Amino acid sequence: MAELPLNTPAGILVKTTCVDYPGLVAGAFFLKGCNIRCPYCYNIGLVLSEKEMKERADYEAISNDSELNSIQELFDLMEKRQGILKGIVISGGEPLINPYTPLIIQKAKALGYKIKLDTNGTLPDELQAFLDNENLRPDFIAMDLKTSPSRYGETVCPVFSKFYKNESYWEKLVKRTARIVASLPSENREYRTVLVPSLVSKEDIPQMAEILPEDASWQFAQFLNKNCLDINYNKISPYTDKEINEIIEYAKTFIKGAELR
Repeated sequence: MAELPLNTPAGILVKTTCVDYPGLVAGAFFLKGCNIRCPYCYNIGLVLSEKEMKERADYEAISNDSELNSIQELFDLMEKRQGILKGIVISGGEPLINPYTPLIIQKAKALGYKIKLDTNGTLPDELQAFLDNENLRPDFIAMDLKTSPSRYGETVCPVFSKFYKNESYWEKLVKRTARIVASLPSENREYRTVLVPSLVSKEDIPQMAEILPEDASWQFAQFLNKNCLDINYNKISPYTDKEINEIIEYAKTFIKGAELR
């Protein structure tokens, strides 16, 4: 297998973050490429292919806002700040489909970093393969839970759902991933939900909570209605603080570890 180039644009480097790895000061790298298309996603330059980017009416604006870093820049940061940063976050896009993810994990392990991997929750086989490999096993997993599992096909995966006749295809994947993540110790995992009004309401909470372990850390985040993958989502008003509190308090009746991040 040919070696992957380390100096080509591969994602977005965040040199220091205190919020992406619970309890640790970390560096983060958001890799290109994703297997789904969440309509509210704001990482357009990471998710879309160059062809998809050029097909957008706002191509010039989003391409100018998508300056990417190389893996070598990440490696240089990791070496330079060894002993200062404690963790490395690998996010995306979707890192489980990116060929650079194993390289980053191996480099981070060699330098003594704790590794957190973010996943959208639709790739249980790939996640299990990483966890089964001691050389690639992350220390912490964060799984996105975007809406009720039964709604994935109509909301965040419609572009790809036409390839699958089984209506419960995505639901099964999400539930399997949630079970895999739940097998980790509670301090090594979390579940994350963005409060998008069209995707997450009080009515969705019970079905979402049903697939989580009782001791889950369920982290909610406010929806930002700008630079969305689907431009129609820029017109959706975010929940008010009162509405957010009501949803989270309701979620707490199912999962005590539900909170706004």
